[in-house]
Amino acid sequence: MLKLTFCLRRLPPLGLAEFQDYWLNKHGPLVRRLQPALGMVRYVQVHRRSDPLGEGMRKVRGAPEPYDGVAELWWESEASFRASGRTAEGREASRLLLEDEAKFIDLAHSPLWLNTEHVVYDEGQSA
Repeated sequence: MLKLTFCLRRLPPLGLAEFQDYWLNKHGPLVRRLQPALGMVRYVQVHRRSDPLGEGMRKVRGAPEPYDGVAELWWESEASFRASGRTAEGREASRLLLEDEAKFIDLAHSPLWLNTEHVVYDEGQSA
């Protein structure tokens, strides 16, 4: 399993609620529509909470300003990830996503990377 993690910061003119609404209700359906061309098997949006509980935890730990959200995308394998880039449909899907992301994400300040998960604890798994 190959995973892409994308830590998102919103464009400066957008408020957090506006950013998260666009991401969930406009960009999310676009990702879903383009999924066959991209070959992803899972896409999750993790939206930052801006409430006293979240802010309190950040302050107690002395943590820096949080990201506005995290996108997580999975492919069955590196081969399936690479395969989508070899098709015209996959390249067009990637272009459309990047074009849309530029409308609400501060791309220059939003790191992303490919990774492999190592589950250390999962209550649902038996040993």
